[in-house]
Amino acid sequence: GACTPAFGGATVANVRILAPDVIGFSLALDRACDFAAGEFMAVQIPGIPGYRGYSMVNFERAARTLDFVVKRKPGGGASEWLFKGGIEGQRVEWFGPLGSATFYPNLGKNLLCIAGGSGIAGMMSILARARQEHYFDQYGGDVFFGIRTYADAFFLAELAALASQFNGKLRVTVALSDESVPAHARTAHPALEFDTGMVHEVAARRMQGKFQNIRAYVAGPPPAVDGALRMLLLQARLTADNIRYDKFS
Repeated sequence: GACTPAFGGATVANVRILAPDVIGFSLALDRACDFAAGEFMAVQIPGIPGYRGYSMVNFERAARTLDFVVKRKPGGGASEWLFKGGIEGQRVEWFGPLGSATFYPNLGKNLLCIAGGSGIAGMMSILARARQEHYFDQYGGDVFFGIRTYADAFFLAELAALASQFNGKLRVTVALSDESVPAHARTAHPALEFDTGMVHEVAARRMQGKFQNIRAYVAGPPPAVDGALRMLLLQARLTADNIRYDKFS
């Protein structure tokens, strides 16, 4: 069922600021592309050497549009290009899909997603396919989304809608590492849980005794991914074949 990687061209569209240092954008593809939930594309931006890997947020067959989120990296050529403004309609090249942190509906396990920052992108694609396949009618899911402060949050409305749709079967917890949870956060999003701490620490606390029959997906910056992997291997005792991850450096 894997999709064969190939080269293609696309036009940048739907650029929007999601948080102070997070941008969302789409690529309108010259031709349709199939990909698996959780995969990424290597994107080449004009005038910047090399490719950058960005995970798809959406999921659909024969997609003509791919959605992405990118965190700003000061001094980073690609992210500075994205944030400079005026890039709507610009042409880029892509190669993909790529990656092994993929979800298929015949998995037959409960899902555990641990994401730091823009690492939530691939998780949104996984959740989109799980929703389409009615996966949570039979299996459970836990999503842990780590950010520094509430002001850094994005996709909360989308995550809350998913949690509400699969009430009790899909639980979403937002972990704030640098501040206590504001009172208005729970009022604004009653379908979500909020907690304080590093995302892998929050996941370890809340998942204690609940690691049976699980496939774990992890994505984000290296410290978040490394912490989550240690927890999943040493505390949760998951086997390596039940852990999939993308580390954004």
